[in-house]
Amino acid sequence: MDSFLQQQTRRHFFEKCGVGLGSIALSDLMMRDGLAAPSRSGDPMALRKPPYKAKAKNVIFLFMAGGPSHLELFEDKPKLREFHGQLPPESLVKGKRFAFLGEGARLLGSERKFEAYGESRMQLSELFPNHQKIVDDVCWLRGMKTDVFNHGPAKLFMNTGFQVPGRPSMGSWVTYGIGSESRDLPGFVVLQSGPRGPRAGNALWSAGFLPSSYQGVPFRGSGDPILNLANPDGITGERQRDFFDVVGKLNRERLAVTKDPEISTRINAYEMAYRMQSSAPELMDLSGESQATLDLYGAERGGNSYANNCLLARRLIERGVRFVQLYHTDWDHHGGPGQTLGKDLEKVTQQVDQASAALVLDLKQRGLLEDTIVVWGGEFGRTPMGETRDGKIGGRDHHIDAFTMWAAGGGFRPGMTFGKTDDFGYEVVDQKIHVHDLHATILHQLGFDHEKLTFRFQGRDFRLTDVHGRVVKEVLS
Repeated sequence: MDSFLQQQTRRHFFEKCGVGLGSIALSDLMMRDGLAAPSRSGDPMALRKPPYKAKAKNVIFLFMAGGPSHLELFEDKPKLREFHGQLPPESLVKGKRFAFLGEGARLLGSERKFEAYGESRMQLSELFPNHQKIVDDVCWLRGMKTDVFNHGPAKLFMNTGFQVPGRPSMGSWVTYGIGSESRDLPGFVVLQSGPRGPRAGNALWSAGFLPSSYQGVPFRGSGDPILNLANPDGITGERQRDFFDVVGKLNRERLAVTKDPEISTRINAYEMAYRMQSSAPELMDLSGESQATLDLYGAERGGNSYANNCLLARRLIERGVRFVQLYHTDWDHHGGPGQTLGKDLEKVTQQVDQASAALVLDLKQRGLLEDTIVVWGGEFGRTPMGETRDGKIGGRDHHIDAFTMWAAGGGFRPGMTFGKTDDFGYEVVDQKIHVHDLHATILHQLGFDHEKLTFRFQGRDFRLTDVHGRVVKEVLS
């Protein structure tokens, strides 16, 4: 033994040592370049305490894909009706770019009736009768602004802070930062409704360069939430458990050698799928919900709708899921067939009005709203100028300079209206909130400094807010 040790050089020692300098250096380089996940007790979704005191721990984002018109829903503009059919002032449109509008587009006054409701005296149109019930529970963000005016890139910008695919979504950043309380369901779940999926597709809930454990998991609204979740015929629970144990052991051995975070993702995906075989059917089973609750949302047992998805969002939050995102299409009202500001807008508002309000009321009644942020909005607004399609002026183009969103719970100030637009609803003239500011504020309520929640990738520290954003403390309690 003594002779063996005497023959060993430092090179031999460092080669054979499991925590040698080479391994340490490689691990550090991989971490800094985004090639390896930080050590988190072997579970990417393990609970982690945020660095600062949090006012919220969950987020539900109700995403209205297509761009809801603030001029038909949230802001009455008498001056716009007064100047209906006239050209807008040149100072408003000079140098501006639009998706479809050309020169000569004329102002379009809304035909919708508005009233002020609640102690907050928030303006709402006749299209949102159920929102009247939550006007004093919601913080109304009427000075929203974004940078991108085409649907796919604008949805990416609202969800990832950048208009090109490849960046992590907000839900991915949140679960990367604090994990999830749910052991039997994914930490980040996506639910969809409407006639089609949102433009930009799964890039909207991608983990980007973060380990893929943090990407959103789309659930179907009825039946098995994920296809092929159940065992095929002839496979017993015992045989499946044996299979997972063997594959898991092989994957862990490989992970110890390569440090590849995607192997860790694979291990956890197998384990999560095994647990979800019982947790997912229980989640989807609404038989335990009272008829009063179903009626509140407008949901149906066995149904597949936005209303059902709102109820599922509450059930997911109750089960510890960290981030739930709902997408509902189609809000793209240019004025062509199926896109009018008349019956087509009425149809989509009827699909979401009751359930959106019900979610806030239900969370509040159950004591869940205090630490759950609910956000409602789309990727941009609509222009005060009307768009002509099929020889008629019946719609509005995409608009990035002013639109409305709302946020409830999680420390957002209830009953507050923040933001003011000009007489035409064209530009924000006071209390502007940029998309980056909204992201920074949500992260702040979850216990993060948005400038410090970063991930090193390709030699740079990336963050959700890129190099922008401020916490809008005026809207916080």
